[in-house]
Amino acid sequence: MKKNKTILLRNVAAATLLTASMFSSAQAAVLASLRPLGFIAAAIADNVTPTDVLLPDGASPHDYALRPSDLQKMRSADLLVWVGPDMEAFMAKSVAQLPPNRVVNISALPGVAPLLLTGNDDDDHAHEGASEHHHGQYNMHLWLSPEIAKLAAIAIHAKLLELMPQKKDQLDANLRQFEEELTQTDTKLGKMLQPVQGKGYFVFHDAYGYFEKHYGLSPLGHFTVNPEIQPGAQRLHQIRTQLVEQKAECVFAEPQFRPAVINAVAQGTTVRMGTLDPLGSAIALSRDSYVNFLSHLTAQYVSCLK
Repeated sequence: MKKNKTILLRNVAAATLLTASMFSSAQAAVLASLRPLGFIAAAIADNVTPTDVLLPDGASPHDYALRPSDLQKMRSADLLVWVGPDMEAFMAKSVAQLPPNRVVNISALPGVAPLLLTGNDDDDHAHEGASEHHHGQYNMHLWLSPEIAKLAAIAIHAKLLELMPQKKDQLDANLRQFEEELTQTDTKLGKMLQPVQGKGYFVFHDAYGYFEKHYGLSPLGHFTVNPEIQPGAQRLHQIRTQLVEQKAECVFAEPQFRPAVINAVAQGTTVRMGTLDPLGSAIALSRDSYVNFLSHLTAQYVSCLK
């Protein structure tokens, strides 16, 4: 009888452990839609609660489809951080079913609206035709703006404080540190980018407007607005003409998209080839990952342009 009781107790203990481990693995406390939002969230949630990213590496927010496991992750997260329906249209329906106090929609934050760049802040878009309507009216690559990143950090801090008031000291310290590091890094990167401010270049897709405007860079244009859509012959001819006339020093591809078109267009010119990674795919989530991401991107610009 005693033996049975011991076995029973063991089974109960094992079941309790199993439930606890299932609970903790299902519970990504902060879930960011895209990796760079995970960088910002990880800084604020450091030593408070884990951060996870929904989109797998190499996947594009332009054409992703949610899997059942993604939906499960979204429902079990304490807090979901996303850019908003104009960027991650594939999430909009599912996010609408979550309680509003457990969602940060960065594009809808107070203070973000006046900072938004429209999709046609340069004349290139006139040649792009239908593909540019993909993002709606504004450029939604908001994580590339240090100002918007700061607003996102403040919003994530406020929501986590509501959910975990007992962690106030740590959350406050994390936000303070994020803001201080961002200010220092921003000054340093501004100095690094100053010598290349007047140098012309083409980027593969229209993702970098916030970063370029913030640091006073001089893009001549982009090959495409939506990386899933290859640029047309007329567009390529225009870019080729500018490359031949030596207006551009550099043409940037991206890790997920290394299209043959870029090589073909640049062939036989003196233009250098570089790579920009707008999603920071090589950077691990940590307290410092957002400033590392900005530093990494800066180094990618400088190494090709200087």
